[in-house]
Amino acid sequence: MSRPKQPIAVWISIMAIHFATCGSGQALEQKKAEPGKPSEAKSSSDVQQFCANNAAAIGDARIAWQTAKLAEMETQIKARLAELEAKKAEYEAWLRKRDAMMRQASDGVVTIYAKMRPDAAALQLAAMDDPIAVAILSKLPARAAGAILNEMEVERAARLTRSIAGSDLGQSAGKS
Repeated sequence: MSRPKQPIAVWISIMAIHFATCGSGQALEQKKAEPGKPSEAKSSSDVQQFCANNAAAIGDARIAWQTAKLAEMETQIKARLAELEAKKAEYEAWLRKRDAMMRQASDGVVTIYAKMRPDAAALQLAAMDDPIAVAILSKLPARAAGAILNEMEVERAARLTRSIAGSDLGQSAGKS
């Protein structure tokens, strides 16, 4: 990005002079209509000429100031984006660790139920919600899951088996 050729303070000073004199030029132009004051009419045309001569410079100064402000905002936005990207990476790393821990924990739970006596495991699973019990039973080896289901109440074992098989929707619709 290119910098303005003159410092911004100089441009702001020029703009202030321009607005001060051009504003007073309008006031002088209104007084021009009064007869008998030729000196004011001449100074009014001088003010108008000054304004006309400096209009391009004032416009350039305003553009330079706006460009500098935009560059400053762009720098702030880039810094904020970098912060957000860092937070996103930190969050994704935390999420990967959490998912790994959850997989490990659920594998650990399955291992515990696989090593439990079938009657004890059946009592534990009977106290759980169906989705959790189905998730655990579906991860168990078939022999261990069968032994646990054998120890459960017939109705609950049938409902869990239907859920594992994926036909739970059709059966529960028929019962209701």
